[in-house]
Amino acid sequence: MQYMMFVCTDSTAPAYDPAQDNIEEWAKEVYDGGVGVHGDRLRPAEDATTVKVRDGELRVSAGPFAETTEWIAGYDVIECADLDEAIEIASRHPMAKFGQIEIRPAWPLG
Repeated sequence: MQYMMFVCTDSTAPAYDPAQDNIEEWAKEVYDGGVGVHGDRLRPAEDATTVKVRDGELRVSAGPFAETTEWIAGYDVIECADLDEAIEIASRHPMAKFGQIEIRPAWPLG
């Protein structure tokens, strides 16, 4: 099953410590190990564009859809046997220490 990992900031997390940031090791292990499908960093929330259609009218606005101190910094799509495996992989991501990881199972259309 595929899971989307949202890599998020968290204003209540401990301060970022570059010495503990092992993202290159984590990515190599996850992607070289065949679990990682795709992932990348995202530009900051202020670079977002929100698109809506209301009453047949297109509405485009600069910025995220919600005002919040936390934001999605990146994402990874992982292929795991179950949620327990996805949790274990997410727990080793450096942002689990300095931010938070939200995991959601993919919900295929067909």
